[in-house]
Order: sequence, then C-alpha cells, then structure tokens
Amino acid sequence: MALSESATSAGVEGMAGGRHHLRFHVPHAHLERAFGSDAFGVKAEAFARFFGTPVFLIAQTFVVALWILANAAHFAHFDLYPFILLNLAFSLQAAYSAPLILLAQTRQADRDKAHAEADALHREALAAESVERQALMARQTTQIMELLEQNTELTRLTRELSQRIEVLTAEIHGHLMGGSSGPRS
Repeated sequence: MALSESATSAGVEGMAGGRHHLRFHVPHAHLERAFGSDAFGVKAEAFARFFGTPVFLIAQTFVVALWILANAAHFAHFDLYPFILLNLAFSLQAAYSAPLILLAQTRQADRDKAHAEADALHREALAAESVERQALMARQTTQIMELLEQNTELTRLTRELSQRIEVLTAEIHGHLMGGSSGPRS
C-alpha cells in the first residue's frame, strides 16, 4: 500500500482530527521509495524492478541466442566459441544488478515492517474504539433496562391509581345518589 504525495503532504492537516485511514502510515512515508526520491533513486528502483520481469528475461534470452548464433555461425567474429565477452557481460550485469536487487529487497523489507507496525497501531486503535463502543452499549443497555423498570412501575402505579379512582368515583357516586333524595340541612 503506497502513500501518494497528496496523502502525505495535504493529508497531514486533515489527519489532525485522527480520522484519516492512512494516519498510522504517515510517520513512515519517507520509506516509500526504495532508493530515495531523487532522480537517481527513481531510475535505480525502476532498473532493479525491471530485472525480474518477463520482458527482460525474454529480451535477454533473445540477445544471448542471437549473440551465440552470430558468433558460432561465423556471421560475426567479435566473441568466438568460449564466448568470453558474453561471460564478461553477464558478470558485469550481475555485479550491478545484485546490489541493486538486494538494496531493493532490504528497503522493501523496511517498508513492510513499517507498514506492519502502522497496521498493528491501527488494529489497536480499532480494538480500543470497539471496547469503548461496547462499554457505551453496556451503559445504554443498563439505562434502557432501568427506564423499562421505571416504566413498568409507573404503569403499575397508574393502574392502581385508576382502580382507586374508579372505587372512589363509585363511592362518591353512591353517596351522592343515595343521599340526594331529600334536601340537605
């Protein structure tokens, strides 16, 4: 996962709130290029990456076959049978490519380690947020249960009061209806 220039430069201000998904990778942005960000580094990295491609392998095989065919068939006489010049070319290629490939592997391992550390920090932050959310959910669940209990108690009290009002209303109605036949003194 590579950080773009915009994510590293402009994204830092947006990450002050701590919610940007690459915020854990920003401290390791200097490791993005295997050989640095200068022109030589960019060319060296491209060169080292090109060595393992099928295009390079096919082209090198074609050149070597052409070299051997031209010299073995005596179309050219610059490198006859033991092909010492071809051996020298392979040695020169190995002398330059091996350190570049090893350097690229070492820097890639550094980047992988830095990204693994950043991912671990991100997972820890997610776990902490999850624990916070679970605690909040537990508190809210407790509050809801308390409110339900209060609601149940209020419903029971309302029912009791309603029954009491019915009884009192019936008593008052009975007193008013039973004692209203004559004038009061």
